[in-house]
Amino acid sequence: MSDLPRPADATEMTADDATAAAPKAGSRRADRRLLLVAAFVVLALDVAAGIVVPAEGFPDPRPGITSNLEFIPPYVLVDLAPGSAASGGGGLEITAHPSITSTILMSWLVIAFLLLGAYLLARRLASIPGRIQAFVELLYEGLTDFAMALGGPPARRYIPLFVALFLFIVTSNWSGLLPLVGKVETLRAPTSDVNITFGLALVSFVTFHFEGMRTLGVRGYLGKFFNFRGFRRSAFDGVIDLFVGLLEFFLEFFKPLTLALRLFANIYGGELVLGVMTALLLVILPLPFLALELFVGFMQALVFAILTLTFTLIAIEAPHDAEQAAHEGVGEAQPRAHGAPAANAA
Repeated sequence: MSDLPRPADATEMTADDATAAAPKAGSRRADRRLLLVAAFVVLALDVAAGIVVPAEGFPDPRPGITSNLEFIPPYVLVDLAPGSAASGGGGLEITAHPSITSTILMSWLVIAFLLLGAYLLARRLASIPGRIQAFVELLYEGLTDFAMALGGPPARRYIPLFVALFLFIVTSNWSGLLPLVGKVETLRAPTSDVNITFGLALVSFVTFHFEGMRTLGVRGYLGKFFNFRGFRRSAFDGVIDLFVGLLEFFLEFFKPLTLALRLFANIYGGELVLGVMTALLLVILPLPFLALELFVGFMQALVFAILTLTFTLIAIEAPHDAEQAAHEGVGEAQPRAHGAPAANAA
């Protein structure tokens, strides 16, 4: 009984905890006051700017907003066929015109940045990693574990593609948050251009269909869509299986469309929101929108890479009928194997 703590000890511990927690509560109140003062200062500066700027020179915020917005078509830097179409940004026309645009230039810069970073990191590899090497290894291992948890052992072959897509897209997404990118005509985030996102989607589209044909063979892979095996059971089953297969075949062509438009709409729409908020507010208040764009850019890159990996794993998966037939064949062989010793014994 003497070893049990006394109530006075509990009271003393509670008092100590309260004494230790008091400075933390005071620091939180001080942080809140600081944020309120900063918000008040920013609002005061906004009001002062509206008073100082003459009304006839800046009658409404629309000129400031439009100056921060981008046209949907990218700016053409080099027109490779000047006689066939007009160059420059603006308009909503859908054309196939060879040119080097601001988004293509920025995508080259992103690729050069990633390759240069990989080269410098490879030259300084050490058994005891530094901070940068440890961060890169942690990132790669995290993406690898995530892909393996998502797709199992078949996903191991496609981990380099998964990681490469994620790194390129997340860097492209975040490049639009740099000070000059999107503010000058020569630089624009690659993934805010629907041409770039469609190019990435077509790479994914070709990849998972090629892998499906390589794994299952051309006949086996096309048999997943043009399925006539159901006619062996009945005409009704055959018609249903063929209809479902043809429906899946036509839905395959919507996969690159959804991949491209999801990525483009989120990044381009986020840049529009950030541009409007930057024009209406000053430096501090747009920061939550900037943090939101960092999160959206990360998630959209991860979603694109996940969907590419998932579509690839679905493409290399054997048809359900083939798996069922193989399973039934094994099941039929087992009774005969078990029955043989009994016959010999008899």
